[in-house]
Amino acid sequence: MLTPERHRAILRILAEDGKVTITDLVERLDISPATARRDASALAASGKALRSHGGLLPARYLRQEPHYRAKAQRWADQKERLAQKAAAIIPHEGNIFVDGGTTCLEVGKLLLDRTDLRIFTNSIPLLSLADESRAALTAIGGEVRRVSMAMTGALAQAWLSHLRFDFVVVGASGFSADHGAYTTEIHEAAVKSEVLRRATGRMLVAEAEKLNQPTAVHFAPWCSFSHFISGKAVPPEVRRSIASEGVRIHLV
Repeated sequence: MLTPERHRAILRILAEDGKVTITDLVERLDISPATARRDASALAASGKALRSHGGLLPARYLRQEPHYRAKAQRWADQKERLAQKAAAIIPHEGNIFVDGGTTCLEVGKLLLDRTDLRIFTNSIPLLSLADESRAALTAIGGEVRRVSMAMTGALAQAWLSHLRFDFVVVGASGFSADHGAYTTEIHEAAVKSEVLRRATGRMLVAEAEKLNQPTAVHFAPWCSFSHFISGKAVPPEVRRSIASEGVRIHLV
């Protein structure tokens, strides 16, 4: 296989799997480790991929995260359907955490009329609906991250150290069958990981289009979740892999 052919093959693998290691390249392309490393370095130098420890990541890892307003317009109909499915599962009483993010916002809106709920959130758009809420609404304070309109950082972490939740709803920027959920920023990942650690019921809500779109920060393996809400476009083999971790899958 000529060098340009190998590079095209590597980029196809990245597009399908979301990442590739040097060992994977050696086995799948039947090349030497030295050749795999040279190819990886060449693709990274050309901007077509991102070099990581032991392999490559897609070039999209270098792209700037879209602003909250732009994300809110993507897959809007599916987000509403996912939110309805999620709300049907979430308890009508107790302490609930609702994550920042546009899909979680749609879930939160459906919970505001539940008078026996106390909703904790770091989502500024959800907090802005406080005057409409019959549920008790509590802010998880912290530094405002403008691109996501969520509160994160040391203050948010300090708040969470005092809390336990009956149920949490978190979103993700991407997910993979093998490794679980990803987000774009380390401080948001820290909040997500902490609330999952402090909850009995743990739900991930993510559009099916985010499959095999892992972003910069991995925040939870599948065993961290009890429920996964997504679209029917998630392939059967991916569903089986996720379900094998004890996760209940709900597709819309």
